[in-house]
Amino acid sequence: MRRADRLFEIVQYLRRASAPVTARELGQALEVVPRTIYRDIAVLQGARVPIDGEAGIGYILRPGYDLPPLMFNQDEIEAIVLGARLVARRGDADLATAAASVLAKVSTILPENLARQMGQTALYVPPSGRETGRPEPKAAMLRAAVRRSSKVAITYTDAVGAQTARTIWPLGLSYFVEATLVAAWCELREGFRAFRVDRVQRCEILSEHFDGQSGQLLADCLKMLTAGDLPSDVPDHSSNGGQTI
Repeated sequence: MRRADRLFEIVQYLRRASAPVTARELGQALEVVPRTIYRDIAVLQGARVPIDGEAGIGYILRPGYDLPPLMFNQDEIEAIVLGARLVARRGDADLATAAASVLAKVSTILPENLARQMGQTALYVPPSGRETGRPEPKAAMLRAAVRRSSKVAITYTDAVGAQTARTIWPLGLSYFVEATLVAAWCELREGFRAFRVDRVQRCEILSEHFDGQSGQLLADCLKMLTAGDLPSDVPDHSSNGGQTI
C-alpha cells in the first residue's frame, strides 16, 4: 500500500472509531508495524489533521474534520453507478434527480481515465415492468416527514380497495422489488404497520411531532419487517402471503 493511501486509511479508521485507537490496532488493520503508524500519525499531525493522543494510549480524530476530495477504485465506482441507477428506477423523482447529481459531482473529481470508466460501466438496471417504475409523488413528502419526525395524516387504500384515514408516525422507507413501503406506527391500529407508498391517496405532514426514542422504534419496526411479522398488504411480503393492514 502506498503511503498516501495508508495515511488516508488511517484518517478513515479514526473517523469510524468511537474510542481512542492504538498504533498496534491501526498497524494490524493496515498490515504494518506500530513504528510505521507512529511516523504516519506524525506526518498527519504535521499536515494539521486534528489527531489527538500519544503512543501507548491511542489516537482520536477531533470532530468536524473534512477530508479533501476522495479518489475511488474501480469497484467503488461501479458501486456508486449501480446504486444511483437503482435509485433512479424507484419512481421517486427527487431521489432520481439527486442520484444524477451525485454521479455528476463524482465524475468532476475523478481523473480522466476513471471518469471514462464511470461512463462505460456495464452494470444496468433495466425496466422491470413492476410498480417500482411508477411515479411515487408522496415518497418525497414521507421522506421529509421521516427526517423531521413529523406525524402524517394519510388516506390509504389497501389491497382489496378499502379506504381508511389514518395518522401515522413515519419511521423509515423500505425499498422492495414489488413496492416501496413506509414503515410506521399507526395510531388507528395502535401498532407498527407497513404502507405501500403507491397506495397512499392523500398525504399531509402535520405540525405535531413524535418521539422515535432515538431510533428504537425504527429498530423494532424493521425487526418485525425482516421477520415477516409486520402487517402489510404487499403480495408475498411475508410467509403468510402478506397481512391486511
